[in-house]
Amino acid sequence: MASPRDFRLLGLLGLCFFQYNLLVLAILNPVDFLALQSIRKALEDLPGSNFFASWDFTSDPCNFAGVYCDSDKVISLNLGDPRAGSPGLSGRIDPAIGKLSSLAELSVVPGRIFGALPQTLSQLKNLRFLAISRNYLSGQIPASLSELRNLRTLDLSFNQLAGEIPRTIGTLPELTNVILGHNRLTGPVPLFLSHTLTRLDLKHNDLSGSIGPDSLPPSLQYLSLSWNRFTGAVDRALTRMNRLNYLDLSMNQFSGPIPGRIFTFPINNIQLQRNQFSGPVQPADQVTIQTVDLSYNRLSGQIPPTFSTVQNLYLNNNRFTGQVPGSFVDQLLAASIQTLYLQHNYLTGIQINPTAEIPLSSSLCLQYNCMVPPVQTPCPLKSGKQKTRPTEQCNEWKG
Repeated sequence: MASPRDFRLLGLLGLCFFQYNLLVLAILNPVDFLALQSIRKALEDLPGSNFFASWDFTSDPCNFAGVYCDSDKVISLNLGDPRAGSPGLSGRIDPAIGKLSSLAELSVVPGRIFGALPQTLSQLKNLRFLAISRNYLSGQIPASLSELRNLRTLDLSFNQLAGEIPRTIGTLPELTNVILGHNRLTGPVPLFLSHTLTRLDLKHNDLSGSIGPDSLPPSLQYLSLSWNRFTGAVDRALTRMNRLNYLDLSMNQFSGPIPGRIFTFPINNIQLQRNQFSGPVQPADQVTIQTVDLSYNRLSGQIPPTFSTVQNLYLNNNRFTGQVPGSFVDQLLAASIQTLYLQHNYLTGIQINPTAEIPLSSSLCLQYNCMVPPVQTPCPLKSGKQKTRPTEQCNEWKG
């Protein structure tokens, strides 16, 4: 039979256990605790996801999936299972997110998050990383995001955001990555003042206007503006960006010359096709870029021999004239060139033996020029069936 002393010990143990639970629940700042509860109520796991299974508010929220704390404050919130193929979450981003005053990182995995970005995001003065891509966000990008002076990465790609990119976003001093592709954004590109911006991805929007000489910083290493409605010359802006390793301006209405200097940059891939670039192309030195696509423009003059060291070269559907330099034939037969598309120009010859065997790993297309192709090679279907350009067109071009 238990003595009164035993009951007192059991009581003390119970009190200690109760106080321990209180201590566990008190680890997180109460404001952050309530904010997480509001965030949780606005979101649900999509079928097949069990991300929120660990979000039991009778335990320490700092142990929840995707929640990372420093002392009693939430510093990182990664919503959703980051593993490839995870179904993600549905719902909205609750305005209570702005109460997480120490938050430095906020990300949401691809899913069905809809609605507008809450204006309260501007309260997260310590935020450095904001990534909510491949969801269904709508409305405009809040201009108040410009209050996040520590922000380095802004990724809102693959959503349904509309309106203009707020000009004030360009004033953020620490920006490194801006990824806003695959939305419905309109208007011009703001002037970016950050000297640390290395990646700017605005592809697949409805942006317009021109790119001024000082619109973009020379720190850029990755620039994609494809599938928009940009116009005007871009040569002065490009010549400043000597750190570029990827450049895609395709599917716009850019015009004017292509500066030869860009071919000396440490670029792996240049995509300038389907614009209105004109004039000759004159690389300063031998080009060692892996892929260069200048097709569907208004480029003219002779094809530079310095392009013969490019592995995949697309010069088709332009206005090039003259002979194809012999160095291209040498590189093609040595299988150093994998793709050489020269169709739909005004070229007059190529010095290649009709019995020469083009390596199986290489593709050559010469049709619809001012010559009969000396070798028969398969061309893309969109090149059409005509092997040679009509004589009257060639004579008009000569004239």
